[in-house]
Amino acid sequence: MGQQHLARPVTVALVEDHQVVVDGVRSWFASSGPTDLSPSPVELVAQGPTIESVLGADADVLLLDLNLNGTMVIDRVAELCQGGQRVIVFSEHEEPETVRAVLDSGASAFIGKGRATRETCVETILEVAADRPSVTPPMAQAIATDERPHRPQLSDKERAALLFWFQSMSKASVAARMGIKERTVRQYIDRARVKYAAAGRPAPTKEKLLICAIQDGLIQPDEVTIYTSLAAKTPPDQG
Repeated sequence: MGQQHLARPVTVALVEDHQVVVDGVRSWFASSGPTDLSPSPVELVAQGPTIESVLGADADVLLLDLNLNGTMVIDRVAELCQGGQRVIVFSEHEEPETVRAVLDSGASAFIGKGRATRETCVETILEVAADRPSVTPPMAQAIATDERPHRPQLSDKERAALLFWFQSMSKASVAARMGIKERTVRQYIDRARVKYAAAGRPAPTKEKLLICAIQDGLIQPDEVTIYTSLAAKTPPDQG
């Protein structure tokens, strides 16, 4: 997929405690590529060795290393995502269980440092900033090796957004109900679709996503008044 040149660059805040990595990422964002003279579509606007050092930055995407000063910060991902941050984890810890943990916590994507390139990093950032689903190689491997019950694991926020949306609320209304931004609601819904697609059960429409969520027990039929009419229209073997 080609890079999308926007009216303004996508802004990024980087949490990284190794200066050599910071310098490398900054060089990636300094230009759009060796054969392209147009402005870079991504701009690094803040960087620091701790999460707190960049939280005040007005950035579209937060690029987060998981090991900061010798401490793993996986448990901070959910907090950041629930606060409205678009989080991309950028880490050398590519073990499938680690990738699954941050995705279940709400991270939009995971980039492995060991095989990251400028092109893949920038492309993932652009996808996430536009609230489009993105599946990187570490994410694909983590999903493929997931031995948990064959149903997507949705976070509490993802489930709540889906439920309100299924109750015929607009995404703007869901955002107001949850006290979050509308783009975050879209991100929760898109993330649920990515998880179902990765599980081999694509749900491109609202109706299909509702049926899948009810089949998996993520949503109860009596929570959604429109379910009865939808179920009547959908053959039982679809899902």
